[in-house]
Amino acid sequence: MIDHLVKEFVVNEKRPGFVGGISSIFSPKKKIVKALKGISLSVNKGEFVGFIGPNGAGKTTTLKILSGLLYPTDGFVEVLDHDPWERKEEFLKRISLVMGQKNQLWWDLPAIETFESNRAIYEIPKKEYEKNLEELVDLLDVGKLLKTQVRRLSLGQRMRMELIAALLHKPEILFLDEPTIGLDVIAQQKVRDFIYQYNKKYESTILLTSHNMSDLVDLAKRMVVINDGQIVFDGDFGELIRHFGKNKLIKISLSQEVDIKKLESIGKVVSLSFPQVTLSVPRASSAVAASELLQEFPVADLTIEEVPIEDVVRKVFGGKEKS
Repeated sequence: MIDHLVKEFVVNEKRPGFVGGISSIFSPKKKIVKALKGISLSVNKGEFVGFIGPNGAGKTTTLKILSGLLYPTDGFVEVLDHDPWERKEEFLKRISLVMGQKNQLWWDLPAIETFESNRAIYEIPKKEYEKNLEELVDLLDVGKLLKTQVRRLSLGQRMRMELIAALLHKPEILFLDEPTIGLDVIAQQKVRDFIYQYNKKYESTILLTSHNMSDLVDLAKRMVVINDGQIVFDGDFGELIRHFGKNKLIKISLSQEVDIKKLESIGKVVSLSFPQVTLSVPRASSAVAASELLQEFPVADLTIEEVPIEDVVRKVFGGKEKS
């Protein structure tokens, strides 16, 4: 749980030009950057929460504070009845943080060496460790790679090994920061499938940040949209679509050409490549618009679809509610 969480960073303000750069070194000018501006959030056991936000929105900062890597400037933070930044052993044994752009595996050794090290660090009983390892290796399909030097693994293979290292001690809370970044489509799907199965099987609480909308749509029931250090939306995926996706898309295939102006009397034409036409219409009148199209135009096929989640999120970031 976090309440009115604030995080500020003091940074050097670089002055323009060569002279400005030199003066910034010898007489630096400080400025305060507010990464988080009083956000509040409560997450229940077993919830899967997706964090959406542009670069610099505050997503990673939030996860780092919740996992104890950063100390907040102000506000209340409690995770599993602990103050995270105290980094107590009993707390660290119940959480795990995976960052897509950071490695915990030893680069020059096989991943199994890191796993053995984590067994000792987390004091996992031998039999429990072997059972957990076998299960995770099977789920992630990396049995033949355990003794391969980490530097020789592909990015997707390394990320799967990172997940194993993070989950050997069966954490109650898993913080995932961009776990599929840089992965190809197949590797992304394997990671997504595993995370989904793990959440379902162990009822673990998962907080996931990602720029990949597929990660969030496929996995998270609850969406938290954060922008400029503030939470601008917190609710389920359907509510996000209903609230910010005021329009629906009607896609039609025409059997013959028609006057575009007549189509525009029904909805906004957003794309046209005969015979395919896409119109944007108000959500409430989409059924009426579809009926009108079928009656008045040579329509060979028609579908009504939601606005792509990427477009909805752009509206959230822009503070707009009109499609």
